[in-house]
Amino acid sequence: DLMTTLTVSLVQMDVRTGAPRTNWTTMQEHTTEAARRGADLVVFPELWDAGSALDKGNEFASSLSGGLFAQVVALSRQHNIHILGSMYEKRGVGVYNTCAVVTPRNGIMGAYRKMHLFTLMDEHRWLQPGEAPLVIDLPWGRTGIAICYDLRFPELFRRYASDGAQIVIMPMAWPHPRLEHYRTLLRARAIENQCYMVAVNRASRDDDGTTFFGHSCVIDPWGDLVLEAGEVPGHFTVQIDLDRVAQVRRQLPALENRRL
Repeated sequence: DLMTTLTVSLVQMDVRTGAPRTNWTTMQEHTTEAARRGADLVVFPELWDAGSALDKGNEFASSLSGGLFAQVVALSRQHNIHILGSMYEKRGVGVYNTCAVVTPRNGIMGAYRKMHLFTLMDEHRWLQPGEAPLVIDLPWGRTGIAICYDLRFPELFRRYASDGAQIVIMPMAWPHPRLEHYRTLLRARAIENQCYMVAVNRASRDDDGTTFFGHSCVIDPWGDLVLEAGEVPGHFTVQIDLDRVAQVRRQLPALENRRL
């Protein structure tokens, strides 16, 4: 008995690099607000906990069963809302960029660890790459998760479509000058896989001048924009019609017509 409409809050946060306490306070306020708006799901940007402080990732990271992850689980239960967004995870000796699927009833139901590390920002020096894609059944349907740089690797999203994903959620930290790449690739992924794309990007400026431009968006399976935010921090709530996925796939059966 799946929900046919998903109400999702996109939190375009001004993530403060290296300031997990500040970010945690902001995140809690936005989760409260999302619940007040009746959202089923609230999504935060990539590494919302401490931003691009990769060299200190080890210090900020916690295991899935403790630290900040445990606090997010408690917050999800308290507000009866699903929470997605990536954080620093300590696992064995490594640190990962991890999006936990936090549910109000069952806690963490799965975790996607960023598979493609962004060498231009030295992520590979500080983080371990994730091993596996993640598609998970949630109350609104099958959901895939990817993080930021993953967007440039279409085979991951094709895999998600093959696995029946109707929606892909992406925490982002995507900076200028690559806005047009971000917009074009998100629309392409939605069109070619006939699924919803939900991207939530930071709206922050780092001390080194890197500007994360926001433009969080929801794109439907036809490639139409449901929402696109501007460059300033904000909280955007939209309703997503999940029946649209089957409708588009019937109307233009590209996934069925694949030869490879």
